[in-house]
Amino acid sequence: MRYMDPASRHLSVQIDRPVNDVYAYAADPANLPRWAVGLGNVVQSDGRSYVETGGGVRLAIRFAPLNDFGVLDHWVTQPDGQVVYIPFRVFADGERSEAVFTLRRGADMSDADFDRDAGLVTADLARLKDVLEHQG
Repeated sequence: MRYMDPASRHLSVQIDRPVNDVYAYAADPANLPRWAVGLGNVVQSDGRSYVETGGGVRLAIRFAPLNDFGVLDHWVTQPDGQVVYIPFRVFADGERSEAVFTLRRGADMSDADFDRDAGLVTADLARLKDVLEHQG
């Protein structure tokens, strides 16, 4: 039997900013290209949000309604109609924050692909930290 990574990985980053600042920034779809660089540009059309990837693919993206609980979950609709649910939270850690992204393993995803995606998400979270800790 071949070892398989678990179905989820919880990737997190500590951010030296208050939770309300981190939540407000990460909840704004217009900020996604500044820290989640793999997604591409966010476009608003007909009251909906879309991500236009560097490869020219347009993905519909729906975000959890603004809330007081730090929930930043979102749902991405692939070109084939498949919807991918992405859990994402931010919560207070004293006077700073912790952002936790749950990476879900796709049904046919190899160990190498899962590791690659984890690396990409970790880099995105590091950019989120950098932008928030160094913005003026």
